[in-house]
Amino acid sequence: MGLVCSAPKVYKPAAEVDLGPDSDEHYISPNVKAPRVAGLPVKMFAWVLETPVLGSVVLYVLKKDNLVNKLVSDADIPEPPLFTPTHTWQDIPEQNVSLAKPGWSPAERVEEAVGCLPGLADPSSPGFRRWTIRDFTKAYTSGEITPVMVARRFLAAVEECSGPDLNMALFISYDPEDILRQAEESTLRYQQGGTSWLGKMRPCVADAACVAQLRACGAVLAGKTNMHELGAGTSGINPHHGSTRNPYHTARVSGGSSSGSAAAVCAGLCPVALGADGGGSVRMPAALCGVVGFKPTAGRLSNSGLLPLNWTVGVPGILAATVEDALVAYAAMVDQSGPAHSQPQLNLPLLTSTHSMPNIRLARYGKWFDDSSEDIRGCCDKALQILRAHYGWETVDVTVPEVEEMRLAHYVTMGSECSASLATKYLDKLDKSEIGWDVRIALSAYGSFSSRAYLNAQRIRNRQMYFHNKIFETADAIVTPMTGVTAYALQDDALRTGELDYINAAAISRYSIAGNFLGLPAITVTVGYDRGGLPVGLQFIGRPWAEATLLHLAYAMQEACSKSCRKPMVSFDLLSKKE
Repeated sequence: MGLVCSAPKVYKPAAEVDLGPDSDEHYISPNVKAPRVAGLPVKMFAWVLETPVLGSVVLYVLKKDNLVNKLVSDADIPEPPLFTPTHTWQDIPEQNVSLAKPGWSPAERVEEAVGCLPGLADPSSPGFRRWTIRDFTKAYTSGEITPVMVARRFLAAVEECSGPDLNMALFISYDPEDILRQAEESTLRYQQGGTSWLGKMRPCVADAACVAQLRACGAVLAGKTNMHELGAGTSGINPHHGSTRNPYHTARVSGGSSSGSAAAVCAGLCPVALGADGGGSVRMPAALCGVVGFKPTAGRLSNSGLLPLNWTVGVPGILAATVEDALVAYAAMVDQSGPAHSQPQLNLPLLTSTHSMPNIRLARYGKWFDDSSEDIRGCCDKALQILRAHYGWETVDVTVPEVEEMRLAHYVTMGSECSASLATKYLDKLDKSEIGWDVRIALSAYGSFSSRAYLNAQRIRNRQMYFHNKIFETADAIVTPMTGVTAYALQDDALRTGELDYINAAAISRYSIAGNFLGLPAITVTVGYDRGGLPVGLQFIGRPWAEATLLHLAYAMQEACSKSCRKPMVSFDLLSKKE
């Protein structure tokens, strides 16, 4: 490492960039050189960065080596800044949908969504399947199983997961009495013949808007799941509450930052969980844990009640056992609180007719798509072949320019907003010893970005918005792997301090950035497993407000791969008829 910088990048106007398959645009794979660090070295590094003069010098060198200065901070970019990834409503027809009326309640939207679903899968069909929302509803309606019975099994499962044998660290907090109270109310509604979607719950003023809408539909809220501290990492390692382990292999990470939510769904503890997605924090752990991760268009779900860490990139997201469950939760959570004339149209996909959708075009940037492990490339390539064979859907080659530049610009944006959001209200009043060592290092980096770096990051956002809009003129979605690697080993030396593993972090987040930086809807679904039996996810990134199309694509992919679905190492059957 040296202190002499190479010349900053001079960008040509976005309109002059070739987006075709034969473009001469140079693809930059993440330039990450730092070795993995954990334990005492993490503490020492944090101390160095928090030293006023020495820390500034070290951060300067790190940003130079990782191209932040060359590609973002000091670059010459012709476009003006674009500060928020907002999208105006565009009436782009979507195939095979049901139009939800603007005035419908969450329960009415859910009822409509349930009507869009195909019949329940045959339990005897090949491949492992998790219990879904409709499985729970069917069991409760029959009277064979009650919500109280499931709640007790859930609490026993959580206790087993938290014990020394598994030490899964799925939950930060949960209240057994409150869970049983909710379950008793739900049981009473079923005994009285009331629908699970229309039952009214006791209001809770502390709920975020999306949680309140689920509660209004009769959902039982189980607790607060574990996560990477402040969402500032991709591993799910949390030195305060324990490191969430992957149910497919408990010696592997679950991914982050919504680690507990992904692992809880994977292990069968719930059909749906929530997370916040600011840089892939819902979709990345979903892929590593083999479940569905869904991030709608920015503005589709309300941010009310969420900690505003990254106000231009962070949104609520859904982790679910199946695409059908993701649709049901999405229908409940959609924000239609504004004036009807200003609301984007809400289409719910008729999954009963996904198979009849013709003329779907999926854009694939080969250099980016292939910048992943051999097992992931193989699974994802095979998945696209299956879609073509089953549905006749076409994959078209394109160039998505400046992918690494976008990743770094997002990092500058996310870090700057996090630092600004936390500084006065929280960090200035907090003893640093209460923050994990790895997060202290992240916060030091976040606070080092200049106003020029932030402004240039927004100029890159403007360019990327132009590139993606042009690609969507001829394609229904962009398709990528969800992560560049599968779940990597959870090292004992990281459990108390966290770790700095920038190589794996860059690989895990390689494909997640556009969804957040540009406010686009994106979804991931499992398409296979690596040679070690760890899940591989495929991602679809869609046009603004085209969630229905993405859910169709993900459902088609899920069904095509259903026979090969594998049961995780840690799995609980909450609907078993055996006590």
